[in-house]
Amino acid sequence: MQITKTTVSLTVEDVTVSAAFLREHFGYTEEMSADGFVSLAHPGGGVNVVYLRRGLEVLPEEQRHRTADGVILAFVVEDVAAEERRLREAGVPITLPLREEPWGEKLFQVTDPNGVVIEPVEWAAR
Repeated sequence: MQITKTTVSLTVEDVTVSAAFLREHFGYTEEMSADGFVSLAHPGGGVNVVYLRRGLEVLPEEQRHRTADGVILAFVVEDVAAEERRLREAGVPITLPLREEPWGEKLFQVTDPNGVVIEPVEWAAR
């Protein structure tokens, strides 16, 4: 198998607000959209994000009313402390304060208006 791109698809109540959150605060751009659907990419590469509206008819019936509950969308960054300051100064509520794990990983979390948890993380140096 040759994988050419990775995309995570998240079902949320309001695709517009989640897409706007990623565009405004994380630099994502919209690739395409339709009623109940938005596809986003990041100019630096990494994972693409698709938001689907809960209840959307194109989803299999057993999946239509599930949401992204319990999912953490983690972004590896080079200076997590600077990113935490930038988001805090932009008025984004920090839902898990910046911390360092015993193994050296640094991280914090924010939560978008649909409850999707986003975790900027800086891996520990080896």
